[in-house]
Amino acid sequence: MSGPILSVEGLGMRFGGFRALHGVTASFPARMLTSVIGPNGAGKSTFFNLISGAFAPSEGRIAFEGRDITGTPQHRFAALGIAKSFQITNVFPALTALENVRIAAQALVSRHDVWRRRDELPGLAEEARSLLEEVGLTHRAGAPAGSLAHGEQRSLEIAMALASRPRLLLLDEPTAGMSPKETVVAMELIRRLARERTVILVEHKMKLVMGISDRLLVLHHGELLAEGAPEEIRAHPEVRRVYLGERA
Repeated sequence: MSGPILSVEGLGMRFGGFRALHGVTASFPARMLTSVIGPNGAGKSTFFNLISGAFAPSEGRIAFEGRDITGTPQHRFAALGIAKSFQITNVFPALTALENVRIAAQALVSRHDVWRRRDELPGLAEEARSLLEEVGLTHRAGAPAGSLAHGEQRSLEIAMALASRPRLLLLDEPTAGMSPKETVVAMELIRRLARERTVILVEHKMKLVMGISDRLLVLHHGELLAEGAPEEIRAHPEVRRVYLGERA
């Protein structure tokens, strides 16, 4: 596609009298990795919840591949081609890693084949194994998800998100709670994933995303402070003031 895969216009969100996000307008090019960053309280989580369908915006418009999806129920996002992984890991701990991904894959297939037994649907185990390989968890396929390390559980959740074959993958604080070693592995995984699809990553660790992002958006106090390539953001005087305490 020639235009942006996702765009927001005048996006805003109020919670009672508190305005968490105000007037954010931005476009996200297809087949790029864009990171949305900002200090704590900048509005990143609210922004993620809006573009992932968890909340309907108080104002503004969201478009996916040129189609207005403002207020579309969250459960319809996978069918549109959008998948997300939230900050809090959400897996079935008693099931194996392979079973977790197979269930995610069969949820997509069985919507179109409701009369067949789900264990008879073809190719699900093979697809699940392929997705585990993509996120580097082949060697943990038979392990209960609850026994996986935190970083491995995050990778498993991403594999489950990929089961819907999304064109856009949304990741919310994917390295939250990870050790430095796990963080390095996670960043390399995200870099690989972005070669095949569009990825929007919400993060507060600026240094972490500088080396892997094609573009960055910086939020501050619920508004868009800056956007551009990593080198442009690194040199932006207002961004340096917010992150480093430097005077503009």
